[in-house]
Amino acid sequence: MPADSELPRTDAAGLPPLALSRPHEALGKARDLLATGPPPLEASFARQAVGIVLREFGDIEAAVRELETARRLARRSGSAEREADVRATLGVALAFAGRTTAARNTLNAAVRQSTGHLRGRILLRRGGVLATLGHHRDALADLNSAVTALRAAGDPIWEARARTERATCDLALGGLSRAATDLSRAEELFNATGQELESADAIVHRGVLALRIGDLPAALHCFDQAAERFGKLGLPDPTLSVQRCAALLAAGLPRDALDEAHTALDQLERSHGQATKKAELELAAAGCALAAGQSDAALRHATRAADLFDHQRRRWWRAHARLVKLRAQVAATPPTADPRRSAASTERHHAADAEPRRGAGTNPQRVAGTELQRAAGADPHRTADHRPAGADTHRATDHHPAVTDPRRGGGGDGVELLREAARCARELAALSSPDVPLAHLIAGRLALALGRTAVARTHLAAAARGRRHGPALSRAVAWLAEALRAEAEHDPARLMRACRRGLDVLDQHRATLGSSELRAQASAHGAELAALGQRHALRLDRPRLLLAWSERWRATALAVPSVRPPDDERLQADLAAIRAVTDRLAQARAQGLPTAHLAAEQLRLERAARSRALHAPGQDADATTGCDVPALLAELGGDRLLELVDVDGRLHVLVCGSGTVRRFPAGDTEEAARHIDLARFGLSRLAHGRSTLSPADLLAQVEKSGRALQEALLGDAAHHLGDGEVVIVPPGRLHAVPWALLPALRERTVSVAPSAGTWLRARRAGSPSTGRVVLVRGPGLRSDGAEIRHIAPEYPGRVVLGDGTATVAGILRAMDGARLAHVAAHGTFRADSPLFSALRVDDGPLTVYDLERLRRAPRQVVLSSCDSGLTAPTGADELLGLASSLIQLGTTGIVASVVLVNDNAAVPLMVELHRRLSRGACLPAALCEARRAAATDPVATATGWSFVALGAC
Repeated sequence: MPADSELPRTDAAGLPPLALSRPHEALGKARDLLATGPPPLEASFARQAVGIVLREFGDIEAAVRELETARRLARRSGSAEREADVRATLGVALAFAGRTTAARNTLNAAVRQSTGHLRGRILLRRGGVLATLGHHRDALADLNSAVTALRAAGDPIWEARARTERATCDLALGGLSRAATDLSRAEELFNATGQELESADAIVHRGVLALRIGDLPAALHCFDQAAERFGKLGLPDPTLSVQRCAALLAAGLPRDALDEAHTALDQLERSHGQATKKAELELAAAGCALAAGQSDAALRHATRAADLFDHQRRRWWRAHARLVKLRAQVAATPPTADPRRSAASTERHHAADAEPRRGAGTNPQRVAGTELQRAAGADPHRTADHRPAGADTHRATDHHPAVTDPRRGGGGDGVELLREAARCARELAALSSPDVPLAHLIAGRLALALGRTAVARTHLAAAARGRRHGPALSRAVAWLAEALRAEAEHDPARLMRACRRGLDVLDQHRATLGSSELRAQASAHGAELAALGQRHALRLDRPRLLLAWSERWRATALAVPSVRPPDDERLQADLAAIRAVTDRLAQARAQGLPTAHLAAEQLRLERAARSRALHAPGQDADATTGCDVPALLAELGGDRLLELVDVDGRLHVLVCGSGTVRRFPAGDTEEAARHIDLARFGLSRLAHGRSTLSPADLLAQVEKSGRALQEALLGDAAHHLGDGEVVIVPPGRLHAVPWALLPALRERTVSVAPSAGTWLRARRAGSPSTGRVVLVRGPGLRSDGAEIRHIAPEYPGRVVLGDGTATVAGILRAMDGARLAHVAAHGTFRADSPLFSALRVDDGPLTVYDLERLRRAPRQVVLSSCDSGLTAPTGADELLGLASSLIQLGTTGIVASVVLVNDNAAVPLMVELHRRLSRGACLPAALCEARRAAATDPVATATGWSFVALGAC
């Protein structure tokens, strides 16, 4: 019997391959051929092509009908191989239709009916279906046989396709090296056979592999390469755009991701591309817009996506588009509650409006309007139109929907949103979606904001059911719902237990949350759990408990996943497998396929990865369990640590030292942020002469702003600092403070830390006394890095890089394990993506991604010529940026500026600083003494105030 490749190569035989590359053209040609009344053999090719196009366009039932007709025609033609090939295509379509038993029976029959070369192609298709259903080991057996048969038949194109499918299967089983080898070989085969389109696809697959193992830079590089290839071919690829959106979101670049989605949508519109891909891109754009804080744009995209999915009869996709639409509606139009109306009154008027179909709820509680807002995570001191510049708007609106604007009217919009949330939860439940708890959580918080306590309890109880089983993120959502329910029912013990258990889940599984959306949700849910704990501690007026909860979340938040894969190859493989299986699980659910096997595999892999991560080298239990308060107080002795805690928009200062923790109320968080901006603006004007006022007058203005800033940040705590050193632990969004400008701190040794726990660990590590000293001078400095010439003699044996030798690779080699690194280089701080913040060196930017390649971070770092001390909050008190990333990598002390400084004015300050460092002073003390010594004029004084010491030593 002739092989498939030996069948007559008529125009009809070329239609099925054409259906995948140029579907519209294939559809037209197939229908034209069918109109001529061709013989059964040719008609079977045409019907098969039509079925493939309909399948790819999402009309699965119509595709199945066409392919069943094609199979009957193939049988009438008398060609067993023709019938086997059509059976295989039909089997794939049946799987897409959710008829998995029929699909497997059909594919099994096709395999039995085929031999040799054709058998290899059919095994590839059966293996793909098995992998989609989660039977990875069975799939791998088919794919191994397929690769062998296709290689023996000399069919490099189909061999490459089989290798690509096998790579995704290996990835799900943790076979990283095998997957990488297969993808590399597939790309070589596609290139050798001139398959430019599939060669570009192979690069996309390499990018997906990099994304799965957590190597963001490599993933972005692959996707850029693939985009260039597709651009040269004039064939935009929507799947690539969706993957690039995922990578850009993971890199913390939501606006870039949204631009990518918009560009892809425009290209798809111009090329009259597939409506199914347009719907998926609209949904991706909605997610990107939410992450970028653009709720109106998210609402438009989600609405269009839901309408398209509805027209395409894709129920699973439509339901999830409606969930994103709901989140965007909540963000764009927060619900309101009239403080004059009690929860009980609201219950009497509307109790039945949005009640889930199961559960009657309990008697309503009379809760004041402000308490209702707080119960839903709202801030009664701020309005929707007065968010801070650069705030994480996606988190604030998406996960804290009950923000109240007193200028808005009653809760009419909120009522309709609550109804929609209830409908959304029911629809997702009917589809067995894992997002059901999230929909109930949103509904519960909406009900709390509207005063409908009984409705809220019912929704929150439904969301909380899965808190002891299921994937990690679902359990975190469930514990948050349980905590909110306990707070609404005034059960503090249950509230605190739920908060602790929810944070424990996030701690244990943070590394397994591979996509940025999952990590962002985890961060937001964790922030709310911690906020509930903080609020309860504040109500009890227990400063130590408030400190413990503040540190509990900071420790979790600072455990930011690396943008590069872990060193442990087995852990790397486990994480990649989780992400691959999670992706397949989402696809299976979207197609209405059975998911029990994949769901079980996901949970098994999560447990394995967690176990391995707990035994990974360098795992520090204290890093995720918060701070040991007695140990902290013992280490402080007579010194003071001031932890600033933001609870519902008000600052509270916890003064730790002399064996006690005391709380002092301070100012409004928004007001403090405005004072910080004014102070930094004044220092910048002084540094760069951007004013008609004299330097002395400007300095007086800056000093005045320092007094106002002290009152907003410290309040009465400024009078309880003792006589020793001071450590400041501010919230993430208040890290850009020139602390030396505050009168109470001006003459003190002050250091700033991301958390009390990180300060304690750095303090115990001590100051380094021996090791390499690295001095780096970047290009384009007005001072030409003059301090380097003056500093170098202080350090015999130093390594000096500059004038072409200050390259990224050279700097990293020199800095690795160094005792001290001084970098005089301009930098850029990217608030939209702090991980892309960079120092400008001789061969380009030295980014945070590059710094993560260090095996051992330098113990001390001085950054003298940029505002590299700036950090950006991502999530809640997560700090990303040059300085904070170095601290996470193990650097114990950093000196950096929070204002763009005057290069020339910084030189004498740096010289004085190193004069003291070389004689054994710790960084904070050396900086304090250097400020005094270098303050010879207003500009020099302002320059000294612009630098802060981060860390401990």
